[in-house]
Amino acid sequence: MWQKLSLRARLNTLLALVMVLGLVINVSRLFLEAGPRVTAEDQSVVRLARGFVETLVSDLNEASDPEARLDQIVEGLKQLRHVSITRERDPAAGRAASTPTPPSVSDEARQVPEWFVTLVHPEQTTVGVPIAVNGRSLGSLVITSHPTDEVAEIWDGIITQIEVGSAIAAALLLITMTVVNRALEPIKSIGDAMHSIAAGRYDTRVKSGGSPELAAICRTLNYLASVLEATAEDNRRLAVRVVSLQDVERKEIARDLHDEFGPYLFALRAHTASLARLADTPEPDLEALRKHVGSIADQVNALQQFNRRVLERLRPVGLAELGLADALGALMRLWRETHPGVVIETSISPALGAHGETAELTVYRVIQEALTNVFRHAHATRVDIAVEPATSRRSGAAGTEAIMVSVRDNGAGLPADHKQGFGMLGMRERVLALGGTMTVASTSHGVSVEALVPCGLPQSQTFQPS
Repeated sequence: MWQKLSLRARLNTLLALVMVLGLVINVSRLFLEAGPRVTAEDQSVVRLARGFVETLVSDLNEASDPEARLDQIVEGLKQLRHVSITRERDPAAGRAASTPTPPSVSDEARQVPEWFVTLVHPEQTTVGVPIAVNGRSLGSLVITSHPTDEVAEIWDGIITQIEVGSAIAAALLLITMTVVNRALEPIKSIGDAMHSIAAGRYDTRVKSGGSPELAAICRTLNYLASVLEATAEDNRRLAVRVVSLQDVERKEIARDLHDEFGPYLFALRAHTASLARLADTPEPDLEALRKHVGSIADQVNALQQFNRRVLERLRPVGLAELGLADALGALMRLWRETHPGVVIETSISPALGAHGETAELTVYRVIQEALTNVFRHAHATRVDIAVEPATSRRSGAAGTEAIMVSVRDNGAGLPADHKQGFGMLGMRERVLALGGTMTVASTSHGVSVEALVPCGLPQSQTFQPS
């Protein structure tokens, strides 16, 4: 049952229990002190009454009528509260002792429960004070304690303590509940905001309030919502860029097919038509036949080279069959052939090994895109490429194997107003999708591209290479 209570109900319940426990302890202390207190009060009153009586009767020797004076003294002492004083005559005088008359009892005393009187259990104390005048005994004065009023006072104090303590506890509990409710009021707002954020409404914000701890939680939640909002916007822009990039790639492939395949196919068609006409002549010109056949062979060879270039753009040739190192070697040879004036130095660690097709394809594409940017914009004379194993640490996961890629050139660097193209943005998102990192640093001495590519996909994430 306790686990089902809210934090507010738990705090209020604990406060109520503490206050009730304090009141019970205080009242119990009064109950435990009641008996010793009554006994001490009873003995003190008897001592005081005895001293008072002895002082009064000390002057009887000088009285003309000691008997009458003694009766007068006894009558006056009947006004005392906690004791009764009676005269006990000498048995030889043949007169019985007067019956002690208890002092008047207040209404509060008569309202004391019997169980409380039994619990306190005061024992009546009786003390006799002998009286002698001029050697003649006049009996004794008997002092009898009556602690009823003291018991009533204690009982009244307990009742007052219960009433006042209960009122104070109720007031404190009400004040504390009000303070706790106001202090915990932001919790409901935080919960509602979390549900809104979980539903995709990242523009939700919580008003900071309550205790400093809850205010800090509100600020953190607002920051988290702003980060998620920015991330969602980045993903939306990325989706737009991906679609645009796909369109651009399709347009480039369509243009290449139109510009390259079209003329070659037209030339092949023209040569085959010429061959057909030559075949219909009675005496075909062999030299013309050889010329057309050679032209057809050249066109087919050109088509094959163009086909390899297109396939290389769509997917690296030999990456799955030969491995990353050999595929990169083939890529470097192609760039060296097309750009002989640029020195390309590669350093591929022999300990690299196989790390999965997705990671290796990502490494290949990062290097390919970096080199494309170098030869298009950097005007560099030297490019250094390094590929080596590394360790990647994802949030909440232990260290995993990764590949560190570094491409540096000695070009002029990126202009101040440079914006990354679709290719580099696509590479960055590809690396981030694998849980890695990618940085592009530009100085007046060149551009440095570094990427850390993990070799395993993050959990609950699927990445399809293009």
